[in-house]
Amino acid sequence: MKLRKFAGLVALVALAGCASLPTNGPTAGALQRSMNPAKEPQTLPIKLVSVQNVGDLPVDPAVAPMVLPQREPAPTDMVGAGDVLSIYVYEAGVALFANAAANPLTGTTDAGVQTSALPPTRVNDNGDITIPYAGKLHVVGHTADEIAVMIRNALRGMSQNPQVYVGLSTDITNSVVLGGELARPGRLALATNDQHLLDVLALAGGYRGAANDLDVRVSRSGRSAQVRMSDLLRDPRLDVRIYPGDRITVISDPLSYSVLGASSKISEQPFAHADETLAEAISNAGGINPSSGDPAALFVFRYTKDAQGQDVPVVYHFNMMKGSSFFLAQRFAMHDGDVLYFGSARANQPAKLFQLISQLFTPLVTVAAVANAVN
Repeated sequence: MKLRKFAGLVALVALAGCASLPTNGPTAGALQRSMNPAKEPQTLPIKLVSVQNVGDLPVDPAVAPMVLPQREPAPTDMVGAGDVLSIYVYEAGVALFANAAANPLTGTTDAGVQTSALPPTRVNDNGDITIPYAGKLHVVGHTADEIAVMIRNALRGMSQNPQVYVGLSTDITNSVVLGGELARPGRLALATNDQHLLDVLALAGGYRGAANDLDVRVSRSGRSAQVRMSDLLRDPRLDVRIYPGDRITVISDPLSYSVLGASSKISEQPFAHADETLAEAISNAGGINPSSGDPAALFVFRYTKDAQGQDVPVVYHFNMMKGSSFFLAQRFAMHDGDVLYFGSARANQPAKLFQLISQLFTPLVTVAAVANAVN
């Protein structure tokens, strides 16, 4: 009699438990039904792709080029507002300028030649400098050599055949500003007018961190373009020419994907490298949970762009019970923001039910055993 009552109670618990057992998430069938417009109303036009051969794999578009305003390269000794000039005047005979200085080219004092160093001269906001005896000169937009000729012509008649040397001691006009994840961020003067993005990054001491975790942004004339550092390193077409006035920022933006469902560990996983594949992602996520997962129900949820540039939700289904799926998983490239979902197995419901029954009745059995021992 007691056995029949116990069996009846187990049956009642089983009926109730089947409707309320906890689960890691939907099974493959439940997911497929939820994405079928004929069976359930759709809030999103989800596209389901069953990956069974190479032709079902998504084709990743080529990395877009960095589109920025272009102009003719200017000489790197072009002078602009804010630059500071070093000016030396060489005079024979009686010197017009009294403060003799060593020749900046040789480092020595030449006999019979007076070398005068003028105080550091800053180009003002109007593009002008003021030279003793020569007066105000408009120098913005001229090179250092052209400014030397301008000063020499202005001093002619007041000095015996003066020779003038002009150099840039502080170069604002021909520099770029670098910031972010770099060893030496700051202002960098361009040595030539044919320097490219990787040249400038190297001169700034290189980047800090992993290349696949970094974005490089170049801002020019009110427009910006951005590229992943790992793409820049492997594609020479992305190594754009850098112009004076550019702003370059290296931004930390790690790639990651989410792991959900009946996996060994629910987590957000960083990319091990920029070209991580689905096979590597499964391994890094710890694989499927053997007690609750269904190897035939592996899904990757992703937003893709359509021809109009709109986001379209796509779900890729892999049946890992087929050997071919392991090869396909090695060709499937993971994207930033992907959701890797391990479907729950229908066969694990009896096991969960048995576990629930054990948890319910173990205390009762223990109490009964103690009561019998006392009697």
